[in-house]
Amino acid sequence: MKKILMTVLMAGIALTTNAQWNTWHTTQAISGGVGILGSIIASAEHKKAMEIFEREKAQYQPTFEKVYSEAKSLESEEQWANALDKFEEAAKLNCDYGYTDQKSLTLKINSLYEKAGRTEEGPSVINNKTTILPDYSHYRFTMQNPISKGKKDNTQTKIVRVSCSDTETRVELECEADMPDDQLYIKSDTYIRSKGSNKLKLISVENVTVAPVVTKIPWPYQKLRFALIFPALPDTAEEFELVEPSSSWKFRNIRCR
Repeated sequence: MKKILMTVLMAGIALTTNAQWNTWHTTQAISGGVGILGSIIASAEHKKAMEIFEREKAQYQPTFEKVYSEAKSLESEEQWANALDKFEEAAKLNCDYGYTDQKSLTLKINSLYEKAGRTEEGPSVINNKTTILPDYSHYRFTMQNPISKGKKDNTQTKIVRVSCSDTETRVELECEADMPDDQLYIKSDTYIRSKGSNKLKLISVENVTVAPVVTKIPWPYQKLRFALIFPALPDTAEEFELVEPSSSWKFRNIRCR
């Protein structure tokens, strides 16, 4: 590091001997030297962090393999609850260090929720089925994937179904987690609006929470399905928007007819 500092300093001194050199040039040279030095330090810190990560990964690999093997053994013995606990223990280590495909591990965990009897633990991925109605016949309009164009891409949430009746507008959505314990909530001032009409504020929710309370999605690639209920749209409405103020949620051109 001393050699690097000396090189940067000597370069600055050498440049000042040029007849056309002035104070501005000196300032720029020093600034450039500091920038280069900062990049070198950042690179060294990154390298050190990666070395620590690789040591920890190797250190915990036997633990992961032991827990993962126990989980598979318990699953083969149909000890669903114990197997689920072990798979989730393995998933924690896997999220930290990446020993195996996390998506496959998450799908395994999902498959064990029902077998382990963990389907009534509150708003989460484990009771997604509660947002799918057994009968949609009392709605005058129901459509899956109702957005034809215009949705922003900076959200991992998508609208999977919209249903309209004379009393309410039901919007079913699905969100996929991209990190452990991903958090989701709905702001109470979320609204829908069709062309030429007023905002229709959120009435109620299903399988998700209203801020400031959060709903946690435990593992990456798990999907939370939930429903937002709003007042009825005008009979003449053909499309509407769903907006959560101060967020990336601005869904446009949602078909409702």
